[in-house]
Amino acid sequence: MCELFAMSSRVPATLGLSIGHLARHGGAEGPHKDGWGLACYEGRDCLLLREPRPACESLLLGFVDVQGVRTCMAVSHLRLATFGARSLQNTQPFVRELGGRSHVFAHNGDFPQLLEPAVRPVGRFRAIGDSDSELAFCALLERLAPLWDACTSEPPPLSERLAVIADFSRGMRALGPANFIYADADALFIHAHRRTQPDGQLRPPGLYLLQRACWESAPELQDAGVHLQTVRQEVALVASVPLTDELWEPLGEGDLIALRNGRCHDAQGYWRSPAQISLRAPSQPAMTAVTHSQ
Repeated sequence: MCELFAMSSRVPATLGLSIGHLARHGGAEGPHKDGWGLACYEGRDCLLLREPRPACESLLLGFVDVQGVRTCMAVSHLRLATFGARSLQNTQPFVRELGGRSHVFAHNGDFPQLLEPAVRPVGRFRAIGDSDSELAFCALLERLAPLWDACTSEPPPLSERLAVIADFSRGMRALGPANFIYADADALFIHAHRRTQPDGQLRPPGLYLLQRACWESAPELQDAGVHLQTVRQEVALVASVPLTDELWEPLGEGDLIALRNGRCHDAQGYWRSPAQISLRAPSQPAMTAVTHSQ
């Protein structure tokens, strides 16, 4: 199965360390050799880097790792091809415009039913490649489009977006493993499901969450005449497997979380601590906030 990674931070952070760890899984320490991609946001737009080749062999990704990319929101994907040729058009993350913003999607799992002609989604958003993951992205945007079309400048309320994504997630879980990361330039939406574990069994967790909070100096502001001793940094990282020795929190089957500025938010848009934030997309229509059972 593919591997996912995402970051949300309060102030711009450098991705070098996490990307370096992830890249080694792309053909060196793991089988994910069919492509890699990285989307880094700056405002409403994002820098998209993709190659249909092993991440561990990529000079471009090596440059990114050494130089570092500073961003407040990023999505990355390592591909192990199941449906669709090994090509750029099938390399994730995928990007589309909606509401004057770049929307990004990356998926880990299989939706073979979406490839059937009778089920294949057709509408405003069309797939460029021939992968099931891109078709799922187009289907998600079709559902979200009415919310964004009704807004002029500000994003739709977070609670409304979460409700649509929760309903979409329920349908996707019925088709196959549905771990995905979706970003709309305002927030990151993380849906965890099942993943093939080291013993070969398909079961949760499908994704892990790590939250960091620290004080760090900002010497670069001194060159601009701003002398700020320290700045509060909050970072949330999401990955298919823990990338460090820190205590990563496994997300439960069907959990849906929203990340903004390094913090988790519930269905009403309120901040919640990691122990409170499990937003499960249940079988009933309403989105509810529940706590993890230990």
